Amino acid sequence: MTLEQGVVKILAFGQIAEILGGRHHSFELSHEMTVEDIIQHFGLQEWIDFGLSVAINGTRVGISAIPCAGDELALLPPVSGG
Repeated sequence: MTLEQGVVKILAFGQIAEILGGRHHSFELSHEMTVEDIIQHFGLQEWIDFGLSVAINGTRVGISAIPCAGDELALLPPVSGG
């Protein structure tokens, strides 16, 4: 196993958690993947245009960031109010 392979923990919030059916998920990296690759795998690419924020291990990052095995990737939808 290389450093690029392994499991990333996914933590989803708000509507993203509802879409994915829960807050906690795992994702198996098959190669060096960006956050955007993972977002696309889960079928959430339209959320990028809606202002989706992402964090790796508690630090906000861009969608071009590359998580490593053991990282926690948080998917934070934009907050809406009324």
